[in-house]
Amino acid sequence: MTETPSAAVPVAVCQFAPTASRADNRERIARLTAESAARGARLIVFPEYSSYFVDPMDETLAENAETLDGDFVSTLTALAADHGVVIVAGLVERATDSEHVRNTLVAVRGDGILATYRKQHLYDAFGQTESDWIEAGELGAATFDLAGIRFGLMTCYDLRFPEVARTLVDAGADALVVPAEWVRGPLKELHWTTLLAARAIENTTYVIAADHPTPIGVGHSQIVDPQGVVLAGVGTAEGIAVAAVERAAIERVRAVNPSLRVRRYAVAPC
Repeated sequence: MTETPSAAVPVAVCQFAPTASRADNRERIARLTAESAARGARLIVFPEYSSYFVDPMDETLAENAETLDGDFVSTLTALAADHGVVIVAGLVERATDSEHVRNTLVAVRGDGILATYRKQHLYDAFGQTESDWIEAGELGAATFDLAGIRFGLMTCYDLRFPEVARTLVDAGADALVVPAEWVRGPLKELHWTTLLAARAIENTTYVIAADHPTPIGVGHSQIVDPQGVVLAGVGTAEGIAVAAVERAAIERVRAVNPSLRVRRYAVAPC
């Protein structure tokens, strides 16, 4: 399938709370996809751990991990075909050993997977130890194109590392897609919204972020423009927000603020 370039791509962020029922999660995603597509979205973004989630994490993650050709990705692909959209969602994927899983994002279209990304920075912070259960992903930038706009993938805690976003921009990204389970805590909502705006402003890109609702996540899924303005967002409950990613807006901001062009440092892996 060949995508025709367009002036704008309507995108949706779907804020919902995945559970320990993989079937229920797929059904919820199907309903939210249908509603988002009915509102005109061509790209629909779901949170981290959309296929399966428990709090606190435990050995059931590995028991419920899937492969990239499993039920979850197959369902996303069928939904994308039915509605003529691209879907990004978080998958608990099987790892290289039986005790860990991969925290994976998949971007799928009706004819298959466009991109995969495995979380690079694990959430070993604020009293959490994600690395007890998750195998870190390999270094590198994961992107996909839709209607002439390039989208880059990153996950939750990656947001605190500006070099991840800059690596995606160096790979041509016009918009950063950030599925998350941003755990609640003191000042965490402030950190979330501030970092979303910062990544947009410093990279002159859109940021499209989908979180879990309260009480575990902070909510506030948002679509942020290249100047850090929130175009659309959800509060703390489940819901959908829709806004357009516009090529003209990216070009206009980068003409006025050419920070990417005049910078004097590049990003290199440690």
